[in-house]
Amino acid sequence: MRRMPRRALTLASLALALPAQAAGYPEAPVTLVAPFAAGGAADLAARTLARFAPRHLPNPAAAMLVENRPGASGALGTQFVARAAPDGQTLLLARVSAAAILPALDPRTPYAWDGFSMLGLLDENPFVVCVRTDAPWADFAALLTALREQPGRLSFATSGPATLLDLGVRHIFATAGLPLDAGVAKPYRGGGEAVAALAAGEVEFLGNNLSDTLRAIRAGTLRALVVGLRRERHVALPQVPNAREVEFEALAEITGWSALYAPAGLAPAVQQAWVAALSALRGDAGWMAATRALGSYPRLLAPEETRDYVRAQVALYRDLGRRLGLI
Repeated sequence: MRRMPRRALTLASLALALPAQAAGYPEAPVTLVAPFAAGGAADLAARTLARFAPRHLPNPAAAMLVENRPGASGALGTQFVARAAPDGQTLLLARVSAAAILPALDPRTPYAWDGFSMLGLLDENPFVVCVRTDAPWADFAALLTALREQPGRLSFATSGPATLLDLGVRHIFATAGLPLDAGVAKPYRGGGEAVAALAAGEVEFLGNNLSDTLRAIRAGTLRALVVGLRRERHVALPQVPNAREVEFEALAEITGWSALYAPAGLAPAVQQAWVAALSALRGDAGWMAATRALGSYPRLLAPEETRDYVRAQVALYRDLGRRLGLI
């Protein structure tokens, strides 16, 4: 009998029946590692998942505990999970920076981009460029003019080299014909700290995931100059122009995303339990609303679809790294 192609094992089909071995999973609290500091996009996505996903597991009473392990642009927490036992008790809230950008740009990355059991993509989050509300730059064009006229004077917050916050801003510099050091990078432990630094006046601007910045924008602390979308304005920020409107469509190439990973070699029964749980999130109005409230777009993909998605992301950032002279 011919074996069914792996791609045919969709979220729906895997959710139909679970092996008996997974009936009591998990018997102990599951640790979900967020590889960046509290308050950032990884942390927020992890806590949203931990709040809603366990109810869809075979043992809905089990807890899911978020553990922040920041450092090395997300590599420390990501490597921790890569080396963990593949028993389903330690999982990773994978983020674009550590899961795709680092493996694409740095051969010293201590894990391979595909060295995990990928359980599914969760969401996508657009890139946004912000300044303080009292900043003198009224729009994105004015900020670019200031960078061009005062190279090396304005500073921006990053969460470390080869993260979305750093690469996204340098992508802006290169696309605008500016030197890659047109602004001075100041590193922080995560997107949340980067936002706090801008709010405190420690830096002049930043590019970041919308989920990191949305609360400060709504509170009037920060002003968004552009959201990296091509066709529409973001429903949460209808007053902010998109990348096409500011004639900078290249910004839409940069986007944040979250996925759920496990160590390689995860038991098939446990993998199927998680695939079924993620499938159930499609009908979980609470998770969908909470994800959208962060400024993200829910995008639940099956394991093989997630692998294809991440493979394409690694190729995109490897090409971008070459164009920026980072490789």
